[in-house]
Amino acid sequence: MVIVDSSVWIDYFNGRDTAQTNKLDDLLSSEAVGLGDLILVEVLQGFREDKDYQIAKQLLTALTVFNLLGSDIAVKSANHFRSLRKRGVTVRKTADVVIATFCIENNYPLLFSDKDFIPFMNFLGLIAA
Repeated sequence: MVIVDSSVWIDYFNGRDTAQTNKLDDLLSSEAVGLGDLILVEVLQGFREDKDYQIAKQLLTALTVFNLLGSDIAVKSANHFRSLRKRGVTVRKTADVVIATFCIENNYPLLFSDKDFIPFMNFLGLIAA
């Protein structure tokens, strides 16, 4: 199972040709792909047209969608944020902390293009897809 971050899904639905969207194309035909509920929100809220929203919703909800946040992941996310802050790294979005922590705790690789995940790889064991 590979978790795909909203940064990649947004580029994918916008037709951008990047290394990550090409990787997503490959993964969709060869491996289990999932996303978290927070990622689902981030992607779907960006659609302006109802038709595009409905298509994306149907495609994304056909994948495995994980509930990312419970009390255990909440505490571990706070610990990860604090650990990075002590190293001089401040992650801009709480959602990214939760996504990274979920992936770390469940040993899922994360496909992303958002640079905020790099400290999680460098210091906390996040696996990049």
